[in-house]
Amino acid sequence: MSSTEYVQIKDLKPGMKNINAIFIVLEVGLPTLTKEAREVRTLRVADASASVNLSVWDEPGALLQPGDIVRLTRGYASLWRSALTLYSGKSGDIQKVGEFCMLFNEQVNMSEPQPTPPPAVNAPPPDRTNGAHAPARNMAQSQPSTPGTQQMQPKNERFSQNNQEHNSKHQHKTYVRGRGHQRGNNRR
Repeated sequence: MSSTEYVQIKDLKPGMKNINAIFIVLEVGLPTLTKEAREVRTLRVADASASVNLSVWDEPGALLQPGDIVRLTRGYASLWRSALTLYSGKSGDIQKVGEFCMLFNEQVNMSEPQPTPPPAVNAPPPDRTNGAHAPARNMAQSQPSTPGTQQMQPKNERFSQNNQEHNSKHQHKTYVRGRGHQRGNNRR
C-alpha cells in the first residue's frame, strides 16, 4: 500500500498535474453558468503555507462551505487570467474530510497575478519593429562603425529616398468611403 504525498499550496506551479492536497475552504464564490448549463465556482482555499483559487464544477462546488477541510486528488494547476488556479479536473476528486480545525495561511496568496520580472540591466531593449523600416536601419548599420565618423542623413532625405523606393515598387489605389463609389446626387 503506497502512501499519498500531499503538495503544499506554496509549492504549486502552473502546469503541475496529479496534485494531491489537503486544505480548508475560506470563501465560496458565486456560481457562473456556462453555455452547457453547468455551474462553475471559484473557491479560495488555504493550507499552512499559502492560499490559492480553486475552480470547482457542478455539485461539489455547490456542497462546499467556508470552514470545510477538503482533500483534492489528481488535480492540476494552471494560469487563468494571469492567476494561478487549482482545478479538480475530469479524473480528479474532491472529498470533505473535516471542519474548521486546520492551521492556514491566507497572507501568501498564490493566485495574485505576479508582476513580470524587470528586464536585465545590460540586456538590449526588445525589438518592437515590424520590419517596415528595415532598409533604413540596415543601411545605417552597414556604414563603418568607427566612433565619431558615422553621420546620419537628415530626416527629410532619408524619408524621401524610402518613399521613392516604396512608390516605385508598389501601385497605390485610392478608395472612396461610404456606399461603394456613389457620388453626388445618386446618394440615397
